[in-house]
Amino acid sequence: MQQEILINWSPQETRVAVIESGAVQELHVERTLERGLVGNIYLGKVARVLPGMQSAFIDIGLERAAFLHVGDLWQKPLDGDSLPVHRLNGPQKPIEKQVFEGQTLMVQVIKDPIGTKGARLATQISIAGRMLVFLPQDDHIGVSQKISAAQRDQLRARVQGLASAGAQNGKPGGFILRTNAEDATDTELAEDIAYLRKTWARIREAATRQPPASLLHEDLSLLQRVLRDLTGEHTQSIRIDSSEQFQTLMAFGREFMPAAAAHLQHYKGERPIFDLHSVDEEITKALGRRVDLKSGGYLIVDQTEALTTIDVNTGGFVGARNFDDTVFKTNLEAAQSIARQLRLRNLGGIVIVDFIDMTQPEHQQAVLAEFRKQLARDRVKTQVGGFSALGLVEMTRKRTRESLAQLLCEPCDQCQGAGRVRTARTVAYDVLREILREARQFNPREFRVVAPPAVIDLLLDEESTHLAGLSDFIGKPISLQAESALGPDQYDIVLL
Repeated sequence: MQQEILINWSPQETRVAVIESGAVQELHVERTLERGLVGNIYLGKVARVLPGMQSAFIDIGLERAAFLHVGDLWQKPLDGDSLPVHRLNGPQKPIEKQVFEGQTLMVQVIKDPIGTKGARLATQISIAGRMLVFLPQDDHIGVSQKISAAQRDQLRARVQGLASAGAQNGKPGGFILRTNAEDATDTELAEDIAYLRKTWARIREAATRQPPASLLHEDLSLLQRVLRDLTGEHTQSIRIDSSEQFQTLMAFGREFMPAAAAHLQHYKGERPIFDLHSVDEEITKALGRRVDLKSGGYLIVDQTEALTTIDVNTGGFVGARNFDDTVFKTNLEAAQSIARQLRLRNLGGIVIVDFIDMTQPEHQQAVLAEFRKQLARDRVKTQVGGFSALGLVEMTRKRTRESLAQLLCEPCDQCQGAGRVRTARTVAYDVLREILREARQFNPREFRVVAPPAVIDLLLDEESTHLAGLSDFIGKPISLQAESALGPDQYDIVLL
């Protein structure tokens, strides 16, 4: 699997497309005025403690107060604990016994604000480097599960020695080895340790002079995270269309990530860089409900606040010898497409997939195996269950930032996100009922209906008899006025 990364930069927005096997698999967008907050470290002030929810609201200087759950409070480990995880120290203390209103806490954002929900926080600080994650409050060495078991003990011992050698005040801190530390030299690891400790020193120093609700440390920009997080052994090239940002990113990469920086290229072509793989077309498709499959089948993707549902349909696919084979082949193709759509749209939380019903258990297992295989390529953590009694597949995908639709779109001002508006006939009948209601309370000379043209046309044509009958019943004339500026289900009754 070959990977190519395309970066389209402008002063107001950075867009990154990850191309694998010639197809767009991931899209990342960062707007200058709307940068994500995950990884940022703040000096927060406890605004409110909620014992019933075992949570607290923390003021970190944002529009909405952030949210801290008791499970995200770091506690100093008891003597003898090998791992500084509070759950190993017995029952968790109630939050009201750990924090109080007005208290100042150093906190880190672990989930961006989404919709009406504020950011989620933790008090255990972690700072990500190129090969290591620094845990300044801890003292253990962890290793990514993606690194082979045979190398973990050796890597842990190496980092333990390097961390102890450069420790200040006898406190080396804790570290987690990331996947790309597997083949790192001692020099590279030592440089990463030094960089992370220097960053932590700057954060601590800022905490002593900044007021509460201040930003102490900002996570890397999307451009820099491309080198840190998106680049791997399969990356063939990283092309960026800005000369200035290419130079800046190259300088950053040479200092901290020379292996990734070696793939950097300045794109000088006349065509927009996203035209190379029709990325803008893929963005447009990723914002739609329907996803067409090559076989003629299609998916319907509906995203709600609680969960995302994906429905698989055979559509016009009739290529197999019998119906069971048609369903099986459609579901296999859908499994591949769904895994891609989850990455492309950055859909998180609970996902319910309604594959077409399969009568043969071996077909179900084959589709499930293919689905899990495709999801294994996702850098975001996923969990997949089996087929339920109703033939549905339930899964979760970790959600740390807004989906592509939430980032690029907003609810329709007419339907308020419902995806439906009332018909002209429904609105016309509402108008007739409202006139009758008004006539019982007021005694105007005339009623004037101001409504969209479609509603007025209906009242003048098909519903003219009902309108005339109502006018006779209330004993008042009713005039009509079309107003194209009104929404399809908006109207007004004017008393003259």
